[in-house]
Amino acid sequence: MSRTRRTEAADDPELVHRLSRRNMLGVAAGATAAALLGAAAPAAAAGTTASPGHGHGRPVLPPGRLGIQLYSLRDKVSTLGFAAVFAELRKYGYDEVEFAGYSQGSAGPISLAQLKRLTRDHGLRPIGSHVGYYASDPAAYTFAQNLDRVLDDAAALGLPHIGTASGPWRYGDTVDGWKRCAEDFNRYGAAARKRGMKFYQHNHSEEFSFASDRPDVRLYDVLLAETDPDLVHLEMDIFWAYVGQYRYSVRPDGTPAPFDPLDYVLDQPDRYPLFHVKDGDRDDTAVPYGYRMTDVGDGDIDYRRFISAVNRTRHGRSAHHWQAEHDNPVDSLTFARRSSAHLHSLREKGR
Repeated sequence: MSRTRRTEAADDPELVHRLSRRNMLGVAAGATAAALLGAAAPAAAAGTTASPGHGHGRPVLPPGRLGIQLYSLRDKVSTLGFAAVFAELRKYGYDEVEFAGYSQGSAGPISLAQLKRLTRDHGLRPIGSHVGYYASDPAAYTFAQNLDRVLDDAAALGLPHIGTASGPWRYGDTVDGWKRCAEDFNRYGAAARKRGMKFYQHNHSEEFSFASDRPDVRLYDVLLAETDPDLVHLEMDIFWAYVGQYRYSVRPDGTPAPFDPLDYVLDQPDRYPLFHVKDGDRDDTAVPYGYRMTDVGDGDIDYRRFISAVNRTRHGRSAHHWQAEHDNPVDSLTFARRSSAHLHSLREKGR
């Protein structure tokens, strides 16, 4: 059964989020970048609230490893263009960017060569990109329909990682359905590896649900077991993983099945080159998923604990990339600035 048949989009904000980001495109600006950035300046200049974890120890965030998922800044990309947004991100201390589609800047359509040059000229590294998994249209820009074109474009941008934010629901929510998806992912991973790239899959919360035909089996475990660890990597969206913990720590029959998202990473750290750093206020009364999304540092997810633990794994400080994200920030540039400030402020305990 497909993901969209199992729940109506209007009642599922997670589904709405996934559908809305699949074809994120920038458009030409109607106003100048200078004018719009000027309007945003007061918010960007506002002070950042002190965050837990300030101190004199070694920074938790490894140097050169902070990125941002550009979906969070889609409003500014579409009005200001990439160059203006990249300039702001570099000022805020970002090192990398992850794409969610290759859109247009303020001067009109932008080529991949121009986009690569803009990224480099602003001191940023393009670290990865989200592309759809599959579609019914044979001409769709997805891994299933146009694998070679997807990889060609990633290679043109010099991306070391290329992946999908679409869940493995192509063949339903059974164990066999997810095994078939794993076969697809192994094939995409092998093709990406031949180009010198890593293929990855980004989770939402329902990957941690249970198979409809085997309610004792967590679907995420099927994905991990059936994919080749040398070919298929994971980008853990930490916020959605904690939502998954909230929603799926009990099996359908009521049997407890607790898990900690961090344990998945510590068990196979080499499989997680990328992370989405997204925060949320814990609220199990007013929101159906247990967390209300916030700017990084304003929520209850302990990123000092999480990143420090990953840093202690083999090659931990050099093998992972941390991408800040917020699906719908109140002001996207303010979100970017405050999230960077918080993550850079975190210090390891006892150092």
